[in-house]
Amino acid sequence: MVGGLDEGGRGAERLKWRSRRGLLELDLVFERFWAGAGADLGAAEAAVLERLLTMPDNDLLDLVMGRAQSADAAAQGLVEQLKAA
Repeated sequence: MVGGLDEGGRGAERLKWRSRRGLLELDLVFERFWAGAGADLGAAEAAVLERLLTMPDNDLLDLVMGRAQSADAAAQGLVEQLKAA
């Protein structure tokens, strides 16, 4: 669970804050993600999300919109969850 990423759920809050993006489209995707599947995020998925959040907004949007594929095979599952959000 995302609340257990570190003591007091600070890791979850940190990830939520980092997921705030400069593109409205991504903000909407992440808002829905955190309201749904993101609430059950495990430590391994959180690590993948951290890697995704290092990407430029336009590249991340391309992944979420299905216009590009991630070179990181471990990220595919999380990208699919973001697409579904």
